[in-house]
This record gives sequence, C-alpha cells and structure tokens, in this order.
Amino acid sequence: MPRIALVTCAPGPETSEDRDLPGLVRALEEAGAEASAEVWDDAGVDWAGFDLVVIRSTWDYSWRAAEFTAWAERCGAVTRLANPADVVRWNTDKRYLGDLAAAGVPVVETRYLAPGDALDLPDGHEYVVKPTSGAGARFAARYTPGEHATAVRHVRRLHAEGFTAMVQPYVRRIDTTGERALVYVGGTLLHASRKGPVLAPGTPYDRRKVAHPGLTDWTPSLAEAAVARQALACVPGTSEPLYARVDLVDGEDGLPRVMELELVEPNLFLWLHPESVPRVVAEVLRAAAR
Repeated sequence: MPRIALVTCAPGPETSEDRDLPGLVRALEEAGAEASAEVWDDAGVDWAGFDLVVIRSTWDYSWRAAEFTAWAERCGAVTRLANPADVVRWNTDKRYLGDLAAAGVPVVETRYLAPGDALDLPDGHEYVVKPTSGAGARFAARYTPGEHATAVRHVRRLHAEGFTAMVQPYVRRIDTTGERALVYVGGTLLHASRKGPVLAPGTPYDRRKVAHPGLTDWTPSLAEAAVARQALACVPGTSEPLYARVDLVDGEDGLPRVMELELVEPNLFLWLHPESVPRVVAEVLRAAAR
C-alpha cells in the first residue's frame, strides 16, 4: 500500500479552495493507496514517510518562493517529489518564458524589470504588469498608456516587495477567444479547458481576481497541441513531469502562444473533467511505484 501525500497550503484569505483535493484523496484510497492531504509548511509532517509527495495546491507559495523552493529541495532529498525540485525551481520564476522563447516556442512577448532597472513602460498600446513569481493573477493588472503613473506605482510596489516585474502587451484576442488550458499527466494530454479574460480594465493590481472565469470544456486544435508539446519539450530534467498545464492565448495573427507553463501547482480542473480522475490516479500510483 503506497503512502502518498497530496500537498496543499493552509487556508487563508488570499488562497482559494482546492475543489479537486478531497475527491483525489478519496479516489487514491479507493485504488488501494494510503493518501492524505498535507500542508507544505507544516513542520510536523514527516515527508520521508511517504513513497510519493505530489504538489497540488500550494497556492500561497508565490510570496514565499525562496522558502517554498528550499522546502521542495529538502523534500525531494528524502522521498520522491512530483514535480521534482529542479523543475519547481525553474518554474517558480516566470523568466522561464525567456528560455521557451530562446528555444523557438511561440510565447507572449515579455520584458522584465528588476529592482533598480529604469521603469521603461510601453507607450502606445495596452499592457499588463505582474510579478515574475505569482499565482491566480495576484498583483497583476492591465494598463493603457494614459495610466502610466499608476503602472509605475505598481512596479515600484513589486520592487519594494523584492519582485521582478514582467511587462507584456495585453493580448486583445483573450477578450474574444479566451485562454485555453491544456492539462498533461504522465506526458500525455488529459483534457483541456477554456476560460474568459481575468484582467478587467481599471481593476487595481492589489484587488483579488477571479483566476478562472467562465471555465468550460475545450477541444484543443492541432496547432494548440503542437505549441504545448514544444513548451513541454523544454522542461529541464531527464524525465517527463508527472503533471503540467500549458496556458495558451491567440496572438494578433490568430496563432497560439504560450502565456504560462504551469509545472508547480496548476489547478487541474478535475471537478470540470471528472472522467479524468482515473487516469490521474493511475499515473500517480505508477509514479509512487518507481
């Protein structure tokens, strides 16, 4: 009977409820595993006592990225961690988009403003500012050129918190074609979903956002699947990640681009795709037996 931990975070005002977690624990137990939900920063958890530790909804990690990656490294040193610590370290900083772009993956154009850099913000088009370590659109906002002063205050706040800011053009097709999330488990496509735009005009950066508005089932196109595979081929390490979510949007040319490659704690939306639960359980058990 394999012992499996599904890792989450302590409840708080800044974190959402993981709707998938209770059902996934139950499904693993019904399949013969000893499964439990554990909080990543609970000092009382003996991670070495598990055959597999699966990061699921550690949705408070982005403000404590260094602490979280240190935990992942400690945990990965005493048991099998999915996804592995080297993948976690790479993926917690959205500067990985630069690595994808360098490898030829179509991504949303991104510039980075580290603390101390000149606050060179776009002039002439709408744009988005957000931290390179973030989840659930936390501290993200969209701006017009006329809102330059507000955007500067946003970047300065990020810098004061120790974050690098990332600046992207607002991808206008999100308003019509939405954002698509392709979920992979064990290296193969599990299911896909579509959501509407997250960042409404004029919404302050420090206001909590609805991370996945209007979520519906989606059948990915061949072009979307091809871009997702390109992105996944760039993941560091020697083996396929246990789970991954590739978030895509359409560029001005109508072709898909990677918005984010989620390898740390992506919402898998199993509540929307209950038929996918048996495959997830099978892949988790397979990973636990390695």
